[in-house]
Amino acid sequence: MPHPTLPSSVAFEEAENTGSNTTDNPTLGDLVAARLSRRDLIRGMVAVSVAAEVLWPEALKAAEAAQKAPAATATFDFPELTVAPGSETHHVAEGYDADILIRWGDAVLPGAERFEPGRPNAAAQTRQFGYNNDFLGFIPLDGRADHGLLVVNHEYTNGELMFPGLTPRSDKNANFSAVTREIVDAEMMAHGGSVLEVRRENGKWRLVPDSKYARRITAETEMHVSGPAAGHERMKTSADPTGTRVHGMLNNCAGGITPWGTWLTCEENFNGYFWSKAAAEPLTTEARALRRYGAPAEWYAWGRFHDRFDTLKEPNEPNRFGWVVEIDPFDPTSTPVKRTALGRFKHEGAGNVVNSDGRFVIYQGDDEAFDYVYRFVTDGKVDPENHAANKDLLDNGVLSVARFHADGTGQWLPLIHGHPNNDGQVWLTEANGFRDQGEVLIHTRLAADLLGATRMDRPEDIDVNPRTGKVYLALTNNTKRKNDRTDAANPRASNAFGHIIEIVPDGGDHAADTFIWNILIKCGSPAIAEVGATFNPATTDNGWFGMPDNFAVDADGRLWVSTDGNSARKTGRTDGIWAVETEGPQRGTSRCFFQVPVGAEMCGPCFTPDLETFFVAVQHPGETEIGGDVISTFAAPTTRWPDFQDGVPPRPAIVAITRRGGGKIAG
Repeated sequence: MPHPTLPSSVAFEEAENTGSNTTDNPTLGDLVAARLSRRDLIRGMVAVSVAAEVLWPEALKAAEAAQKAPAATATFDFPELTVAPGSETHHVAEGYDADILIRWGDAVLPGAERFEPGRPNAAAQTRQFGYNNDFLGFIPLDGRADHGLLVVNHEYTNGELMFPGLTPRSDKNANFSAVTREIVDAEMMAHGGSVLEVRRENGKWRLVPDSKYARRITAETEMHVSGPAAGHERMKTSADPTGTRVHGMLNNCAGGITPWGTWLTCEENFNGYFWSKAAAEPLTTEARALRRYGAPAEWYAWGRFHDRFDTLKEPNEPNRFGWVVEIDPFDPTSTPVKRTALGRFKHEGAGNVVNSDGRFVIYQGDDEAFDYVYRFVTDGKVDPENHAANKDLLDNGVLSVARFHADGTGQWLPLIHGHPNNDGQVWLTEANGFRDQGEVLIHTRLAADLLGATRMDRPEDIDVNPRTGKVYLALTNNTKRKNDRTDAANPRASNAFGHIIEIVPDGGDHAADTFIWNILIKCGSPAIAEVGATFNPATTDNGWFGMPDNFAVDADGRLWVSTDGNSARKTGRTDGIWAVETEGPQRGTSRCFFQVPVGAEMCGPCFTPDLETFFVAVQHPGETEIGGDVISTFAAPTTRWPDFQDGVPPRPAIVAITRRGGGKIAG
């Protein structure tokens, strides 16, 4: 049997940066190398690609005029935070409070046991707040901004920080014999999600005790499979011969909230939970599909104690993960639904918008080096008056994958079985390995490979600006990209710091077949010429960042960026929240608002509707940095945030940020 490993964001970062896409789809650089050179149009002002120069010459004129014009007033009003290379605690801009709302192990359900540091207790964990909070979504109750439901993803667990005697996966001398059945079962219960009822009283947020809405979802919660892949032969297992019932959701990263009040939570690095790498070695269709998803990766010891995570014993079980799950947070007895029409890949988020024609549109990134950007458009229309009528809206629609052209345009390629592509060719057929639409969706990555989608630099969050209709795409990084494989949408080789792309749907129609695009920011230090960063020159040394991950676009249409991967060694700062200007002469200017403690990742930025509270999720505080010199463990963590008590390990937690004296955040 393979040795169990102890995962951390180190493992996930390694996997996301490795890339499993071995296709030779032409890059945009291939298409334009003979006639165009890549260069920035106006450094830090418009930060667009050569493609935009061809398509939008007026953008150059506007940028040049902006440089000569008086400085415009920034839309963000807060004193910028001075960045620090690492601290044991969090920091927020002057004039704001950042209060801990809930920590790993705190009570969620009535009767929850008191948190006991270091003791693996699966039964207790099912009633306590889970580990590594990621996506946050606030849903008002009775239309109020001071009372609502907060839904939370629990992405993964750090065993070496949770329990004594374990070491991180990155430690080559790790001793894995200490991973017991009790630890594995506790880890499984710490995954999934939480539904919390929260209320603001006297300016401070608190959990409503014994709430009728409170819920914990785990890796064992029963879920329903719906859409074209439901009941498919590749979804059936010995425990579920119908292929329609699944236990649990895994590695849920970001997500979204629908207009009808449901929670979309996205399964990302599910491959790490499965065992028996030999299952991916034969030259079979299923083995090829496993390799394309990087499975089985054997990051956890779950397959040692639970047969469903051993791919040799249950070869179809991996196919039942990697989906978007829809959950009704108002009914704790409801069954979560895996919506297979949205495709199976390493979903980051589910940024969404109701299109002008009433159809619902979801943008999605597949978070791995050289993978793709997707869009789903429902067949039916959203019924704003009858939320129940939208119950199965996500089961029927068209999933498409993006191709970014060198002239600053792009197109959406439909992933439909037997459907002619834009070039008139029919690619998704049984002859090419796809017997039906269910198989197209189960093997979404293989289908997108065949259509020649653009290979991107780790597409993560995608969100829609409600004011302008523009779409923002975070590309975190891709150090595996070589000089001869750069292109206009991914213009830097060994892209260590990532960039942000702005997409404008053709005619403002999010269901249109085409779009135009430009690069908003190339991230990294502007002071180092070879990095090639393109922040607005008005950005201070505190304002630049690397590795954009998640977005929050507030009700005023302002873009907030959370990061994943900054550190003293890489960027001289920890992860945090930066406010980014997207319009006018200030476009591309960024300012630091919040920083996490050492070893942590910034996740889940989420506003209340009145913009008076900014919820953020601090994930894996004290985690060992990849390539770092210090190993952080339960016994000797690099921080004990947020409790700072001997014997208490660092605990992922949600933070509620408010303005002292009240008022709008950065208003």
